[in-house]
Amino acid sequence: MLNRFLILVFFGVVFSNQPTVLPRFASLRSNSIHMHVGPGTNYPIEWKFVRQGLPVEIVAEFDTWRRIRDHQGTEGWVHKSMLAGKRTILITGSLQNLHEKPDSQSTITARIEPGVVAVVLETQPNWCKIEIRNDQGRFKGWVSRKQVWGMYPNETKV
Repeated sequence: MLNRFLILVFFGVVFSNQPTVLPRFASLRSNSIHMHVGPGTNYPIEWKFVRQGLPVEIVAEFDTWRRIRDHQGTEGWVHKSMLAGKRTILITGSLQNLHEKPDSQSTITARIEPGVVAVVLETQPNWCKIEIRNDQGRFKGWVSRKQVWGMYPNETKV
């Protein structure tokens, strides 16, 4: 019995200390997040994010702090509690079509403006199935991965 306990504790310690993959994407948990120059509250605030759900790229880690990069390339440090694992993307470029199926010839269900943030539901090599919620309702469909920020080109799982 004691041996089983020690083995479970050992594996729990070993696996909980495994480094996470960097870089990786996450999203902002709140509408008010301070980004610091360094990994701690004693460092000056460089930027304030005011958009919950915005995708960010985690490029470094230090203790409970994560160095993030936004879609414009701005980098700084935020506490890990300010980040969510929910995967989102940001529409970039020009007006995008939201398709019923992952096919540019399928029915267009909505048009999406640059700057819209959407939750990623599913991926295919050239397409993302997304969900957008706004004042007009809830929209689901497929968008080309060419004009989104928040996913790596070869990423297949969210």
